[in-house]
Amino acid sequence: MNASVAIQSLPQAANDEELIRIVDEVIDYIKSTGLNYYVGPFETAIEGDYDQLMDIVKECQHIAIRAGAPSVAAYIKVTYRPEGEVLTIEKKVTKHHQ
Repeated sequence: MNASVAIQSLPQAANDEELIRIVDEVIDYIKSTGLNYYVGPFETAIEGDYDQLMDIVKECQHIAIRAGAPSVAAYIKVTYRPEGEVLTIEKKVTKHHQ
């Protein structure tokens, strides 16, 4: 695993319920990738290969639009180490959630 990303998807929505529904569809897509992920209150972290993660980030925008958002913004954080391993989600947060 040479990369991790955190994505905060911010679809335009008519109300909070619609916003949550659209974001849930994006999260369902992330779950379907089979990669290790962690859903937080503001963003979802995903671990994997850099190129695969960039494709997932791109598809998250398409998912939100197909789910009914007229537009979507996203904040993306990327850690990439082409010649090694990045810190895992487990190493970063597990000690705080026991």
